[in-house]
Amino acid sequence: MSENGGLDLLDSLIAKARKAGAETADAIYLTGRSLSVSQRLGKPEAVERAEGNDIGLRVLIGKRQASVSGSDTRPEALEELVERAVAMAKVAPEDPFAGIADASQIAGASPKIEMFDPYEPSAEDLTNLAASAEEAGLAVKGITNSEGGDAGWSTTEVAFAASNGFSGQYQRSSFSVSAVMLAGEGQGMERDYDYTAKVFFADLEDASEIGRRAGERTIRRLNPKRPSSQRVPVIFDPRVSRSLLGHLSSAINGVSIARGTSFLKDKMGEQVFAENIRIVDDPLRDRGFRSRPFDAEGLPTEKQMIVEDGRLSSWILDLSTARQLGLESNGHASRGVGGPPSPSATNLYLEPGEMSPEDLIKSVGTGLYITDMMGSSVSIVTGDYSRGAGGYWIEDGELAYPVSEITVAGHLTEIFKNLTPANDLTFKYGTDAPTLRVDGLTLAGSKA
Repeated sequence: MSENGGLDLLDSLIAKARKAGAETADAIYLTGRSLSVSQRLGKPEAVERAEGNDIGLRVLIGKRQASVSGSDTRPEALEELVERAVAMAKVAPEDPFAGIADASQIAGASPKIEMFDPYEPSAEDLTNLAASAEEAGLAVKGITNSEGGDAGWSTTEVAFAASNGFSGQYQRSSFSVSAVMLAGEGQGMERDYDYTAKVFFADLEDASEIGRRAGERTIRRLNPKRPSSQRVPVIFDPRVSRSLLGHLSSAINGVSIARGTSFLKDKMGEQVFAENIRIVDDPLRDRGFRSRPFDAEGLPTEKQMIVEDGRLSSWILDLSTARQLGLESNGHASRGVGGPPSPSATNLYLEPGEMSPEDLIKSVGTGLYITDMMGSSVSIVTGDYSRGAGGYWIEDGELAYPVSEITVAGHLTEIFKNLTPANDLTFKYGTDAPTLRVDGLTLAGSKA
């Protein structure tokens, strides 16, 4: 979009909606570009480029609201978009908590956040990265095949405006490199992967390192065993430890709290984790995947403690859920083009502890180190937790052999209380945690 092209379009759209009968309205305009390449067994497999834009309009008449979306920016198409939205709002059921922000709530000047890299790689640049990753993986002794190396780039431009006077826009970029390797044959075949993703190109890990690690991880998975069912301490690799934060995020989401469908609904201010645990949501973090200067309702964003010294200190709220709970929104509204806002976390992370991952593993003695999880039977209503897993058995404080076809189960209340973090936090996913130790999970494997 031009410097103000997206905002000019939204201002015009909102004016049309007000003229057509909307009492209040807000709108979002997303413009995206991406380029990705795939390389397999030394040959280019795919080159894909995409460009597009989408518009989302929400109109309110009293407590009735409707959202419509489209991608056509011609004047006649925008007129039709407005007509549909207003017509839908007139017959929509009333929502007592619907409504845009008051003028006193909206964000002022946007904070400066490093979140956009103007560098645009060529298809050749990305092909070279994908090739380097795959070649390094195939060079690992014992690797028999490859699912390929991939590299990609994308940018997203977001413009948002509302009839309360708010208007703002920002850009975000993303770069990635990955590789997936195979080893073994027939029923004994194993696969594993590695990847790097960053907001700025210069921050990407070396592509050959990504491929090498993918190959080495694949080899280590060969000839897995299935340990007997028992209760053991479990170490979660950072690839999967972040999933525990994901469950927390769902349990403290304003929608779940307002509906009373979370096992944490009555735990605000209580000790949910050990005293040394701190969990942060930081939408202002430089080079964060989910950084943003304002939320999807035009409210200011700020760094927040979600869990401080083990105590739950904040819900994740937008305007609607805050109104239902008699609270104030804390700037967590997210939105696509097809519906109203809803709350979600931004750059969510668990602060690191003091022990190294190696010392954390040694402290276990005998137990399980999980690198992969599949399937899910996790209830945010009750806190019951059960997931399929794979990884390595720990004996005498060392990784002894690979394991697969197992399930780990427990309750999120106990998991959170018995969680110990290592000191290896890295920001790689948007929701991030270091290596974590959790005591007392039930492992379901082979019969003893």
